[in-house]
Amino acid sequence: MFYNEDCTEGAKKYIQSNSIDLIVSDPPYGINGDKLDKHYNRNESNVLDGYVEVSEKEYPEFSQKWIAEAARVLRPGGSIYIVSGYSQLRHILNTLSNTLLQEKNHIIWKYNFGVFTSKKYISSHYHILYYVKPNGNTTFNTNAFFADFEKSENGGSLNYLDREDVWIINREYKPGQIKNKNELPKSLLTKMILYSSNENDLVCDFFLGSFSTAKVAVGLGRRACGFELNKTAFDYQIKEIEKIKQGELLSELRQVPENKRVNQGKPLSQEETNQIVSEFKQLTQKRMPQKNACDTLSDKYGRGFWSILKMVSSSGHNGSQPQNVSLFD
Repeated sequence: MFYNEDCTEGAKKYIQSNSIDLIVSDPPYGINGDKLDKHYNRNESNVLDGYVEVSEKEYPEFSQKWIAEAARVLRPGGSIYIVSGYSQLRHILNTLSNTLLQEKNHIIWKYNFGVFTSKKYISSHYHILYYVKPNGNTTFNTNAFFADFEKSENGGSLNYLDREDVWIINREYKPGQIKNKNELPKSLLTKMILYSSNENDLVCDFFLGSFSTAKVAVGLGRRACGFELNKTAFDYQIKEIEKIKQGELLSELRQVPENKRVNQGKPLSQEETNQIVSEFKQLTQKRMPQKNACDTLSDKYGRGFWSILKMVSSSGHNGSQPQNVSLFD
């Protein structure tokens, strides 16, 4: 369900405690966002009117109120992503530190800003704060996009690169289209939603704006809910989201090749474990680097790189103590 009202009051009325699987929100930045078109000489003739900004003075209390409700409605183990600029970041971080939510990552999202400055460095990133609520099973789909042992052209792990905490994702430009201020790109939202939720999970956005989070969530087979105070935006976007078919974006996702996931997720037998550990020992005794040995066994047995590494690290050879296996030599 979607509600045309303040998120703090709306959450109190409509959302039960511990009921949301994932929250993705892009709150107002507290930098006179309703007037930035004049500062940057932007043409906003196709931008919906009524953007609701929060003043710098109000920002600490504003952050405390909505984040407290977000923490309440999130289920134990549930995840929250908050997108923020640097101007009011300290207030969001201070608020989060006073909740029971636990930090997982402080992600940097680098993008194409398109504004040139001559008297200071050019700002070209946002902060994405990824936190979870304790005392529950947290969804993190490690292989959401790549199998552990899929390689880039230079031999690097695509999975490793995709999960680094600096994301380079360009903004989307929609010339001639009706839009909201500060829309998050679909690829950014897809990444957060695929890693931190499963199909049919409930995804909430406390600041719907263009309903981008909700549209992507529904398109990926999730359920969605949220709040938007701007009536102009709400009335327009509530009709737009009705056009999204449940799960319609799933067919657009990159599929991990079948031969790359033949044994992914299947329980390891003790015989297979012993064989992998034995072969790892043989390979490293031939002076093969430990990382290469894990790669070789990963390809051979259809198991993830990290699965092989964990197995070898926790298993002793011929009754000896467990070895510490490094990723790099």
